[in-house]
Amino acid sequence: YERALEEGINLRKTDSQQLGISLDEETTKEDIVTLWRVFAGDKKLPSLDELDSHFMDLSNDSGIPKNLRRTSDILTHSVFHQYHSETAMLRYLRYLQDKDIALDRAMIPLGSCTMKLNATSEMIPISWSEFANIHPFAPPQQTEGYRDLIGELENALIQITGFDAVSMQPNSGAQGEYAGLLTIRSYHKSRGEEQRNVCLIPSSAHGTNPASATLACMKIIIVKCDQDGNIDLENLRILAEKHADNLAALMITYPSTHGVFEDSLIQICDIIHENGGQVYMDGANLNALMGIAQPGKLGPDVLHINLHKTFCIPHGGGGPGMGPIGLNEHLAKFAPNHSVVPIEGLPLENTAVSAAPWGSPGILPISLVFIQLMGGSGLKKSSQVAILSANYLAQRLKEHYPIVYTGKNGLIAHECIIDVRPLKEVSGITEEDIAKRLIDYGFHAPTMSWPVPGTLMIEPTESEPKAEIDRFCEAMISIRKETQRVESGVWDKIDNPLKNSPHPSEDLTDTEWSHSYSQEAAVYPLASLRRNKYWPPVARVDNVHGDRNLVCSCPPLENYEEVE
Repeated sequence: YERALEEGINLRKTDSQQLGISLDEETTKEDIVTLWRVFAGDKKLPSLDELDSHFMDLSNDSGIPKNLRRTSDILTHSVFHQYHSETAMLRYLRYLQDKDIALDRAMIPLGSCTMKLNATSEMIPISWSEFANIHPFAPPQQTEGYRDLIGELENALIQITGFDAVSMQPNSGAQGEYAGLLTIRSYHKSRGEEQRNVCLIPSSAHGTNPASATLACMKIIIVKCDQDGNIDLENLRILAEKHADNLAALMITYPSTHGVFEDSLIQICDIIHENGGQVYMDGANLNALMGIAQPGKLGPDVLHINLHKTFCIPHGGGGPGMGPIGLNEHLAKFAPNHSVVPIEGLPLENTAVSAAPWGSPGILPISLVFIQLMGGSGLKKSSQVAILSANYLAQRLKEHYPIVYTGKNGLIAHECIIDVRPLKEVSGITEEDIAKRLIDYGFHAPTMSWPVPGTLMIEPTESEPKAEIDRFCEAMISIRKETQRVESGVWDKIDNPLKNSPHPSEDLTDTEWSHSYSQEAAVYPLASLRRNKYWPPVARVDNVHGDRNLVCSCPPLENYEEVE
């Protein structure tokens, strides 16, 4: 083990008798020779050339075993054989990029997703080997700077949220929920109240809330919401008192999933605490609170933080994600620990929720740089502008679409829900039609039919300039005028630009155009689109049919048949 360290190699030391070795595609022949030298000590080793001839000779049974040798062709898809220069590859990537609507092209109005700027200056450090190439089990004396960064971000999140401690281990928001609920269960168990397993969840909750509670072996009971989308306090009180002996937790989102600041948060927390439970706060909407309020001071006992939303880690691509949890003092000692790399101050019996002790720390520089660039006043202004932008958008659209939920002051938080159901009743136009039509205007769809069926949820974030929000509003207002043409009979209820959207570039050159509306109405509904037009790569897709009838767009199926 010590000889390996001298050679710059970390071996996994499981006990006094065993060492672990892990090799990957980046391991070189020179690395193998060094490793052999570590184990051989003073014994003579074959040269690199001898090793090559011995192990790469496929006729030699002591080389790669026959049952592990590949017999099929590799990289057979045509795309691997079309691009033979960096220039060609660059253009192919650009071709793929042009098919997408991303933040580099337009606002992404997805509600409850917080699609804010991922600044280049924040992203650069994650490519540095000092962060990207550190093994999560590397010895602590080799990772002091890495741990300092994690500690600095923990302290920043503590200051922002007002909690007493932060665990960086959960790898996603949903895993943060799970970890938070496990700390609550462990807390009750430590007090001799292991029977507390009832989790109250509002009917407006994110779908991950009941899923996480189920994984934590809790019994889920739904709390009603009133007509304004807020938690029904009377129903909450009845349920909390009814299950007082077994009440473990309430899961609540603040601001609410309906995009409103509920004015009864402290009262809600008091009801739960009076009946022996703990309050778990879903931090999905923390972008509306930075610098304005500290959730840890408002009553919740634990909160998860979506770094990919509020703190600028990019969405998409399947990960990696991060969902740290903030904990008040009485829960902090129950945070997840790790058996391989124990976290200082936590009991070893605390089980891990992730494979690595600090989740996916290679991406943490993004959030830390964001916080450092913004500073306290900048974070506060960020949330204020996010709320201002959402309310500006709602005020512009409310004359054209009903706003489903507002607070008592007639305002919203950081996102709004517009109602499309009245349009469907008179014109047959659905939320999906509007979402598809927005593609013709150069916008990604908002969140559809959630949390209320037949609606669209929109969240502009603080990153969008007023000009882009205005462009989105003009698109939505133009679409409303299009629905009125359907209502009045100017356009057919089946053959109209909304039902047939989106319209790819082929529609502009179609010499056999058979629709009742013009090609110009299809592809250039606003004059401004002539200057900068996004062309969708495909026309309308039947979502249900596609989900039920998977068709591979790869090479023909016969290419996958096994050759005997």
